Formats: sequence, C-alpha cells, structure tokens
Amino acid sequence: MLQLVSNRGFVLTAFSFALVRVSYCSTENIQVVYPKIPAIAEYFGTKGRYEEVNPHLIDDILAVNKTLLKPPSVGCSPIHLTAIIRHGTRYPTRKNVKKIRHLYDLVTKEAMNNKKWLHEIKTQWKMWYTEDMDGQIVAKGRDDHRHLAVRLATSFPSLISEENIRSNRIKFITSSKHRCVDSVIAFKEGLLNFWECKDVELIHEVDDMLMRFFDKCRRFIEDVENNKTALKEVDLFKTTAEMKRVQIKMADRLQLPYSHVTPDLVEAAFYLCSYEFAIKSVNSPWCNLFDEMDAKVLEYANDLKQYWKRGYGHDINRKSSCTLFHDVFGRLDRTANEIRFGHVTEAVTVQVGHAETILPLLSLMGFFKDETPLTSENYAKQQGRSFRTSHIVPYAANLVFVLYDCREGLRLQFLLNEKPLTFPNISQSAPLYETVREHYKDLLEGCNFEEECEVPRASCSKCSEL
Repeated sequence: MLQLVSNRGFVLTAFSFALVRVSYCSTENIQVVYPKIPAIAEYFGTKGRYEEVNPHLIDDILAVNKTLLKPPSVGCSPIHLTAIIRHGTRYPTRKNVKKIRHLYDLVTKEAMNNKKWLHEIKTQWKMWYTEDMDGQIVAKGRDDHRHLAVRLATSFPSLISEENIRSNRIKFITSSKHRCVDSVIAFKEGLLNFWECKDVELIHEVDDMLMRFFDKCRRFIEDVENNKTALKEVDLFKTTAEMKRVQIKMADRLQLPYSHVTPDLVEAAFYLCSYEFAIKSVNSPWCNLFDEMDAKVLEYANDLKQYWKRGYGHDINRKSSCTLFHDVFGRLDRTANEIRFGHVTEAVTVQVGHAETILPLLSLMGFFKDETPLTSENYAKQQGRSFRTSHIVPYAANLVFVLYDCREGLRLQFLLNEKPLTFPNISQSAPLYETVREHYKDLLEGCNFEEECEVPRASCSKCSEL
C-alpha cells in the first residue's frame, strides 16, 4: 500500500515540478521564463485553486502535515469524522460563458496594442467554452476529490479505513447538482483505490435539504435571492473610484474606448484568467489584463457579494443553514452517546455541496466575522479582513469535524481545508465537546429552520410558486 501511494505521489510530484514554461525571445534569443502560476492567483476568491490555500500540495499533491493533525492529547482516539466539502474545479456557468464570449469577441475585433500577449489572444487563443458546459466538473475537479480522499484517509486511517469501508460505516451525502454528484463519486474512487477495495460498491444519498438548504428557505429567496436591493453594496462598489481605476487600466491595456469596458466585462476577464488556471493549469495571456492591485479590488468585489448573499450581510443567510448545523451536531451527539456502549455505527460522514453550503454554516458558527461589516465604502480599511473567500472556499474547500475519545472526556477538533482552526471565542484548539456544545447552546436549542425560513403570508406574494 505504501509503495502504491509513494509511486503515485512521485508521478504527481514530477508533474507538478513543471511550474514554468520556457520561451525564447526571437529578437535577442534570450531565454525568458514565464511562471506557470499567475501572480494574481491568490485573489481568485471562490474560483481559486485549492493548492493556493495549501501551497505544499504543489510539490506533492498527497502530502499530509501530521504535526498539524495530531490528536489533542496523549491517549486520544478519533471516533467520528464529518467532512463537508465543496465540489471540485468546474467549468463556468452558462451565464459566465456568455460574458466570456462577449469579452472574446470585443477583444479580438477591436483591441489594439503591440504586446505579445494580445497577439497571442488574437492568433492562438480560441473561445473553447460552450454554454452546455454550464458548471460541470472538469478532470481537475475529479482529481481534487480523489486526492483529498487519500489525504484524509492518510490523516485518519483508523476512521477512513478499509474495515469501515467494507462494513458500511462511512456515509456519503451530496447535493443533486451534477458537479457535486461527480465529486462524491470521485471521492469514493479515491478511497477504493487507496485501500484497494475494488470489489466494494459505495452508495451515496442525494439530499438537497442538507446540501442546498438555501433553495428551500423561503425567507432567503424572498429577502435576498429575489430582492434587487439585497446586494446594493455590491452594485455601489462597481461605481467606486477603485473599480473605475481597474476599468480604465484594462481599457488602456487593450486600447479600447472606456465606455466599452464595463464592470461586468472586467469581471468576465478576471474570471477567465481564473478558469484557465484552475481548469488547465496555465497562466493565460488574459491574466496580463490585471496586476496585483487590480486583483485585490476584484477579490473584494467578489467577497462583498458573498458577504451580503451568503455571509453576515443578512441574518437569514446564516440562519438558512440551521438544518445543516443541527445535522452535524446530531451526528456528533449520537456518536457521543454510542461510544459509552463501545461501538459507533457511523464512523465517517462525507457531505458534498457548494461554496453556498459552506459560507452560511461558517457564518452561523461565528467564523471569519469582521468587527466592521464589509461595505462599498470601506475597501481600504478592509485589507486585513477575515472574510476572504480566496482563503476560505476555493474549489474542494472542506470543513472537517473530528470527535476524539480522550481520558478527560470527548474533544472536538475543527479543520478548515485540512488545517486546525479554533472555534470562535474558545482558546483551545480541540476543546471538550461539552464546551463546544455550551458555546453553541442558543443555536442548538433554537435555530429552527422552519421558523427562520417562514415568510409572513402578507409579505409572501410568491410563496405558492416556491
């Protein structure tokens, strides 16, 4: 088994060393090295690559830092693990493909300068994105989950074990979206290959009430999703001096009239750079449209949208995740009860959803809450903000809850993207489970999904359609 993992790691490591491509300048015959990773890659927000959050994976995609993932204390044994995982790298949605096509048509027909990268766009880059891709998972996205499965199995071998696979003590749940279903299938493939359980068939359950709760919450749909004023801060930011500067710089680089370069077009170009990198691992010529200062502005624009639509901006964003919150702690409570009798029926739960699944839950639990709300007016003051989606929810982002049986009692460890994270206002890295339950007492006793998501009949004009 170790030989299998070692060989696989060698192949992937050798591949990942190809981080640069070499080109020769035709006029001076001087070797020029172009980095494979765009300089702005760390600002891609929800469209960022998982390796930017964990750079050590660039050299070895199966690397595990066991010093970070050690048990809370001597004598502790992990007894249950729940992982909530975002789907892997995907194609653009149909809506974004249309924006990218508009950008491509405009640039190829009207842009003018003598830069090599623009010549490359006009003569070599082809518009290969099609509307039927519509958010489907890509090969890299399947690998995201296969590799994550191996790393988690390496980190928690007593839980994600061959024995637990064969005895059906690992449960899989997914959103109904094809990118999530394909991700959970890839995750299962990763486990079966790792443990060489080729004769085992692992099933998964589709549960949108858990993994797409935002679609089931009437108040969220009424007050945020279908409310044109809910994201007013996002719209206002598009008119700020910061965004105007990005538009002007992009227009100058392309030698296009300023009126042609709208905020939507700027966003499309930024996303195109991120898609090319995440999907194909290339530093696209489109990335030359932005420098680091531009990228920080566009990252903030994306963070504003997520903050007001999925995070702390509106209370219902967080409360819509009540059902998932109770599901997680219900599993932990059952495990805590079962361990008293010496046997845990469900050792591992793997749940695959979306960035829109993870951000509300993290916000409900108080993670990444800034002292001052993110608004259209405080970009400069929010440079050190906690709420940065580039760090929190790249493709294949994951929350992992690990319950340990220790001499002093049960302890709960929380990991974000495979790194330990302390619970808000709890100093210990893996506190006693009862301490965590006491901290979230109000949510555990309240946070009723039906009550929070109910819309008063007088204000619910479209309830019959939901």
